[in-house]
Amino acid sequence: MQKINFTTASEAVKVLKSGDHVHLSSVASAPRVLIEAMCEWAKTEGLKDIRVYHLHTEGPAPYSNPEYCGIFFHQGFFIGANVRPNVQSGYADYIPVFLSETQKLYRCGAITCDVAMIQVSTPDENGMVSLGTSVDATLAAIECAKTVIAVVNKNVPYAYGQALIPLSDIDIFVEDNTPLVEASFPAPSEIDMQIGRNVAGLIEDGACLQLGIGALPNAVLSQLGGHKRLGIHTEMFADGVLDLVAKGVIDGSNKVTDPGKIVSTFLMGKKEVYDFIDHNKDVLMMDVGYTNDPFIMSQNPKMTAINSAVEVDITGQVCGDSIGTKHYSGVGGQCDFIYGASRSKGGKAIIAMPSRTVKGVSKIVPVVKPGAGIITTRAHVHWVVTEYGAVNLYGRSFQERARLLTSIAHPDDREALEKAAFERFGPHYHYI
Repeated sequence: MQKINFTTASEAVKVLKSGDHVHLSSVASAPRVLIEAMCEWAKTEGLKDIRVYHLHTEGPAPYSNPEYCGIFFHQGFFIGANVRPNVQSGYADYIPVFLSETQKLYRCGAITCDVAMIQVSTPDENGMVSLGTSVDATLAAIECAKTVIAVVNKNVPYAYGQALIPLSDIDIFVEDNTPLVEASFPAPSEIDMQIGRNVAGLIEDGACLQLGIGALPNAVLSQLGGHKRLGIHTEMFADGVLDLVAKGVIDGSNKVTDPGKIVSTFLMGKKEVYDFIDHNKDVLMMDVGYTNDPFIMSQNPKMTAINSAVEVDITGQVCGDSIGTKHYSGVGGQCDFIYGASRSKGGKAIIAMPSRTVKGVSKIVPVVKPGAGIITTRAHVHWVVTEYGAVNLYGRSFQERARLLTSIAHPDDREALEKAAFERFGPHYHYI
């Protein structure tokens, strides 16, 4: 096995020069010790115009702050909470891209990668380390980077699949055993639970699931205890999956691709989630170009994709990444999975959301806000679910869609939606 010669983070980042493009590994695996050293080195040396790329990361993102204007320019593939204020104020930026194609940006040369800063597990006896909780676009960045700096961290789980890379792929090693960032999610509200019940009613035995993380996905998972032979092919998962695996509800036995395996590209949760994937051959952490490929996932029967939205208009357009012109998150994998599920035999593409925001504003609207980004087009949308029910828009006309969506809006918002539909579609609307 290759002998590892460790250096300090402050020495490792000295490979950086002005104009470099840097990739950071994502979510819980963001290499915080390298981020801190990178910022200090670049500021001290007077470096300029370093571009920083990554998906969502947990922890501080100081390179996006105003004080580093001209030194760094963050152009993320997703807008997380740690960079959102700086993106919205113009000190950082966002690249609209399907999550499935984030890896392609590197592999096709649309974005170059000079330095990849990653975090990996301790090596095994064969000289292999694991990317652990986040493979996503990081594997592509490693393949394309001129220099790869890896933080070797005993807290990074040894995950299988495409997470495994040889030590020879790494140029510079730093040791740091800071625990991975954990995330805990609020308990589902009663509205979340009702949405969960409505979604669970659409999920069939033998379905293969994609769903995100947070209170609403956990509410859905909590309603699936009586189901059988469920599978997971997703871009991410969290704590809610573990209980169903323990109960035998999730066994992957009906999957066509990777039968019996849980497939994901990144994950976020408590330490129990990280421990769950450690040396677990039933979990495959894969390249995002694999997990989010609609043509791969659709080979699984009853592929069921569950995503959310900022707002949905009465024709079925789904806004999911912005509030008007204010960018909030990103395109992500919603369209990848909505399309993949709709191609699957017996598949279901589901948009699940509360009927109103926490401020009492209807999420089903006559028209989306000016400047809002449409992630799922009205041609892609199928099922829409709120706490008031579930409707299938596939094969429905504009007027039928307006009627169906109004039926699952908050009761206090229905009259206004009916009026807007009548004004838009004319007197025949009342006969639909």
